[in-house]
Amino acid sequence: MQAFTDSADVGHFIHGRRVNGTGSRSQAVFNPATGARARKLLLGEPADVEAAVASAQAAFAGWSNTPPIKRARVMLRFLELMNRHRDELAAIITAEHGKVFSDAQGEVARGIDVIEFACGIPQLLKGDYTEQVSTGIDNWTTRQALGVVAGITPFNFPCMVPCWMFPVAIAAGNTFVLKPSERDPSASLFMADLLKQAGLPDGVFNVVQGDKVVVDALLTHPDIKAVSFVGSTPIANYIYETGAKHGKRVQALGGAKNHMVVMPDADLDKSIDALIGAAYGSAGERCMAISVALLVGDVADKIIPRLAERARNLIVKNGMEPDAEMGPIVTRQALERIEGYIAEGVKEGATLVVDGRGLKVPGHEDGFFTGGTLFDNVTPDMRIYKEEIFGPVLACVRVKDFTEAVELINAHEFGNGVACFTRDGHIAREFGRRIEVGMVGINVPIPVPMAWHGFGGWKRSLFGDTHAYGEEGVRFYTKQKSIMQRWPESIEKGAEFAMPTAK
Repeated sequence: MQAFTDSADVGHFIHGRRVNGTGSRSQAVFNPATGARARKLLLGEPADVEAAVASAQAAFAGWSNTPPIKRARVMLRFLELMNRHRDELAAIITAEHGKVFSDAQGEVARGIDVIEFACGIPQLLKGDYTEQVSTGIDNWTTRQALGVVAGITPFNFPCMVPCWMFPVAIAAGNTFVLKPSERDPSASLFMADLLKQAGLPDGVFNVVQGDKVVVDALLTHPDIKAVSFVGSTPIANYIYETGAKHGKRVQALGGAKNHMVVMPDADLDKSIDALIGAAYGSAGERCMAISVALLVGDVADKIIPRLAERARNLIVKNGMEPDAEMGPIVTRQALERIEGYIAEGVKEGATLVVDGRGLKVPGHEDGFFTGGTLFDNVTPDMRIYKEEIFGPVLACVRVKDFTEAVELINAHEFGNGVACFTRDGHIAREFGRRIEVGMVGINVPIPVPMAWHGFGGWKRSLFGDTHAYGEEGVRFYTKQKSIMQRWPESIEKGAEFAMPTAK
C-alpha cells in the first residue's frame, strides 16, 4: 500500500463541500515518521461553527422525517464505500498518526462495525405499545431524533472514534457536526466525501477543524442538543460541565490507567504476548492500552526478564513498513511528555529495566520515535502509576495476592478497562464481579466491546450516563416520547379533577 502523500491544505466540510472557512489561523500537520511538515490545517472560528450548525439545522427537518429504512440505505451505501476504500483510509491514518498500517486497518475495521450496526436503525428505533392501558386508552412510546448534535474526537483513533458517534446519530435522524483532532484531521474529510458519494443530503454531516475556539463554540451554541467527546479526563470534565451548563446532553469519555493482573496459574507465554501487544501496540496511544501489569506472587521473577527481552527487540520504524510492530509518537510534544514521565519514574525510584528513550530509526532520524520502556518495582504512590502516560511505557507492580490486586485497581481514579489472566474459573468469576471498571477482559487484554454492546468506563473515565455506540448510543441520540390515545366514543362525560388512574 502506498503512503498517503496529499500535501493540500486541510479545511472544513460544510453543507456538502470542502471549504477553507473564515479564519486566518492555521497550524502544521506533521508526518510523525519523518518529523516533516506534511500539510497545513486551517483552524476554524466561531463563524465556521455557526455556518456548520446552520447547515445542519436547515437539513434536520427533512432528514429526521426521512423514513428510517431510507436513512439505513444511505448508511448501507456508505458502508460499501468504506469497505472499498478501507486501505486508503488506513494509509491516511498512518501518515498523520504514525500507527503501523495493520493497526490502522484494524481501526478502520472497528469503525465499519459500528456503521454496520447503524444500518439496523429501523429495528433499533422501535418503541413499545400497550393496548387498553386503561379503559378505551392505548399507550405507546417512540424514540425521536434530538436535532443537531456534535462530536469532538481524539487523535489516537481518527476514524474509529468518530464512527462511534456519527453513524448512529445520523441513522437515528440527527444531523451532525464533527470536530476532529487537529493532529490528524484528514481522515474526517475522507469520510465526509464518502458520505456525500453515498447520497447523504447536504448539511447532515459537517466537519469543522480547529482547537479550543471551535470546541467552545460548539459547547455554547444554542442549536446543538448533544455533545459526544473522547479524550483526556481533564478535558472530558470540562466538556461535561460546560455542555451541561448550556443545557446539552453530554457523553464525555475520559482517560485511563488500565491494569492487567497476571495470576500465578496463568499461561505465561500468552500473558507475555498480551502484555507486549497491549502495552506497546499503537505506541501505547490507546485509551485501552495496558499500562500497568499487576504481577501476583512469584510471577514477576518469571515474567520480567522475558518482557524485557521482548521490549528490547520491538521492531520500531515507519508504520508503512510491513514488518513494523510499533510506529512513531504522534507529535514531538507528545514524545517529550512521554520521555519526561520516564525520567520521573527513575527519579521516584522505580527500576528502569528497558529504556526506550533516544531511539533513532535509520532513514527517519528526525521522526518522533521512542522505544518500548519497561519499569519494575513500581509503587502506587508514583506518578507513573497514578497518571495516564499515553505512550509505550509498561509499569510492573508486584502484589502478594489476588485481593491486593483487586483493591489496587478499585482504588484507582480511572476505571476504563482491565484484564485478568488466569486458568482458575473462581478467580475469573470473582474478578468480573468485584472489579470496579467498565470493560473487563478475562484472558483478553484489550476488552473493547463489539458494536452492539457499547463502549465506556467507570469513575473518572466517563462523564455522563451513557456509553458510546450500541443501544446506549441509540438512546443517547434520541429522546423518548410517550403517547396516550383514546377516541370520543370511550370518553365519559364531565370534567375529571382527580389524578387519572387505570380503570
